[in-house]
Amino acid sequence: MCVVMVLYSCSKKEVVTEPTKEEDVTAVPLGFPDVPYPADNPFTMRKWELGKKLFYDNILSVDNSVNCGSCHKVSLAFGDDVPKSLGAGKTLGRRNSPSLANVAYHPYYTREGGVPTLEMQILVPIQEHDEFNFNIVEIADRLKQLPEYVAMSKEVFGREPDPYVITRAIATFERTLISGNSTYDKYLYHGYAGILTQAEKRGMKLFYSTRTNCGGCHSGFNFTSYSFENNGLYEVYADNGRERLTGNSADNALFKVPSLRNIALTAPYMHDGSMATLHDVIEHYNSGGKNHPNKSQLLKPMGLTPNEKEDLIAFLNTLTDKEFASNKNLQNAQ
Repeated sequence: MCVVMVLYSCSKKEVVTEPTKEEDVTAVPLGFPDVPYPADNPFTMRKWELGKKLFYDNILSVDNSVNCGSCHKVSLAFGDDVPKSLGAGKTLGRRNSPSLANVAYHPYYTREGGVPTLEMQILVPIQEHDEFNFNIVEIADRLKQLPEYVAMSKEVFGREPDPYVITRAIATFERTLISGNSTYDKYLYHGYAGILTQAEKRGMKLFYSTRTNCGGCHSGFNFTSYSFENNGLYEVYADNGRERLTGNSADNALFKVPSLRNIALTAPYMHDGSMATLHDVIEHYNSGGKNHPNKSQLLKPMGLTPNEKEDLIAFLNTLTDKEFASNKNLQNAQ
């Protein structure tokens, strides 16, 4: 009996997990600017922990069925793998869920660009009927019933959970979703000159050429100009894009240019998730797109050969940051 008990005791030994350190979540990759934390919402580790806990908590949705991580999955570079994600009550979303990688650097949010800060952006999925379909004041009331949230909130902010606490904490966590360790980054910033294949190098040359004009919209370290463009996806759009915000017909079917980082992980593509593969995307741009009065002047038929298309896709695949997509510090620990 004693032997059995000893063995049982050993088999139940707890595995001690090292706590996440600040440097593990705030390090900035080579070639990247510092993360722009607002003066009124600086980073602290406990605030990050509270934000992460909230990010993955179904308490944010009216029926306790979904959370931020439901549509923004770590393994998919904080994007989703369906054309449109399901919100509370299994309501189908309006648009494809964008990746949150490097969202800290965005100058504005939503595909219309109508939200100026991450703190304000938190309110959008909470109140959208096809996302959380809820009210942030009522979320705060729920949190006040949970001693752990009350204690963390008082420790970090000196107050009980309220909309200020919720938005500041989640925004702090989201500002650490930094992705900058792809094969391309190792080539460009880390000095691994031989890491790219010949096909990938040919694809990179095509990407930045005036023949394709890819780099005209997908520029800079984050592969986006953050401008609003129409890419000739349709002649008539069911979604009126930026016009929804401005009411200006010149903004009809314009959408914020997305980052191409981790694009191999974020299919399907386009604002409505209508293209299943990168091959579909390249074929679309190779054609020059459909006629629309607001179509970008950068779009034109490219005349790419089959081999050139494959080279371009090979380069796009080098933008995948595998370490980011498997980062345990960012995964749900609840």
